[in-house]
Amino acid sequence: MTREHVQFVTGRLAEFSLRKTLEALAPQAGFDFTIDVLGITVAALMTPEWIARRIAKVPEATRVLVPGHCHGDLDPIAAACGKPVERGPKDLRDLPTFFGRPRPSAEQYGPYDIEIVAEINHAPRLTSDEILKQAQALAADGADLIDVGCVPGDAWSGVGDVVRMLRDAGLRVSIDSLNPAEIGPAARAGAELVLSVNSQNREAAVDWGIEVVVVPDDPRTLAGLDETIEFLAARRVPLRIDPILEPIGFGFAQSLGRYLDVRRRYPDAEMFMGIGNLTELTDADSAAMNVLLLGFCQELGIRGVLTTQVINWARTSVKECDLGRRLVHYAVATQNLPKHAEPRLVMLRDPKRFEYGETALAQLAASIKDDNYRVLVERGLIHILSAGKHLTGTDAFDLFDELMAARPKNLDASHAFYLGYELAKAVTALTLDKDYRQDQALDWGFLTRPEPTLHERRKLRETP
Repeated sequence: MTREHVQFVTGRLAEFSLRKTLEALAPQAGFDFTIDVLGITVAALMTPEWIARRIAKVPEATRVLVPGHCHGDLDPIAAACGKPVERGPKDLRDLPTFFGRPRPSAEQYGPYDIEIVAEINHAPRLTSDEILKQAQALAADGADLIDVGCVPGDAWSGVGDVVRMLRDAGLRVSIDSLNPAEIGPAARAGAELVLSVNSQNREAAVDWGIEVVVVPDDPRTLAGLDETIEFLAARRVPLRIDPILEPIGFGFAQSLGRYLDVRRRYPDAEMFMGIGNLTELTDADSAAMNVLLLGFCQELGIRGVLTTQVINWARTSVKECDLGRRLVHYAVATQNLPKHAEPRLVMLRDPKRFEYGETALAQLAASIKDDNYRVLVERGLIHILSAGKHLTGTDAFDLFDELMAARPKNLDASHAFYLGYELAKAVTALTLDKDYRQDQALDWGFLTRPEPTLHERRKLRETP
């Protein structure tokens, strides 16, 4: 059987990093390669027609791989070289995956068994339209039940209408209240879960006909918990047990211990955890905390969590939980580390960074013959490269002043705006030690907003 030989088409800017990647990858993946460097710096600017006029004929090649940013019909390239042509990944660091580096299969990654209950806080203070809009957004992000959060005090007379409205919209609903005068109408309107029941309202729970979350009268001692569980179980009221998660500084560690204790005493019971008590009440981004708490729940068999996204640092908690529950299920079910499986949850920094290295960067700078500007971030510095120029620094304003002092002839208003935009992204990448790639969006995990390349923007302007 003939060994595969892949012809990689690229530009000068990516040559060094591509070669470094392939020298490590090719022996592992079992192919030979040729790197065909065409006369352009940025590979993303190549079109199939342009490549077809310049591609080298490599007799031993069995297929040709062009950059993922090369848009359009690839037939002209195939006709020019007489080989099958494919698009590779947009990022060369994804080449190992492209060539079959093991990843979780669809059967392994994606399933979950933790239910997300997402609360709409202070629902009585909102209009029906506001409640419905919030509920639909939460469901779109992965919430299984919409929790209607009531306000302590007088019973909310409109709770039944709101629950009915949400049910009519095809949403599953829970009611967050201790007040039977609110819970009863909500249950009759179609709510299927009550948060929460203790000794104060457990007698009324017998008449609601829906599942309830049992909480202790005193979370620190679990007082009243066993009695309420026994009372409801004897009357066949379906229930989940929530020993109550406490914030850091108010018994967080001990509260985790109580979940372990309750699981030992009730090995087959359904359990529940309000994880918003940590994410909303801790000065830290919520994603990692959500994953950690979901991992605890997955290992302990806690199959329901309540989350909120009120405070700004937790405003995407539902989506984080939806991704996180899949990650922790994969880790526990397959006994694999929860690593290199869900890059969408790595938001502040990147899963990995690429650096050219001093030698390759110097070679790249020396190879540039045109006046277009290339922006790189490497080893704590921003680099601006063009023919005869290699500026470095950490301050975008200083770099721009240095560039202007050289009296460039190609820096009109449009080009200056573009360069300023790229430098702003470069400063952000430098600040957070993220990976920066010119003319591409910074990677913010599932929060990333797609960003057309400069070439794509020009094509859109040219389209009638």
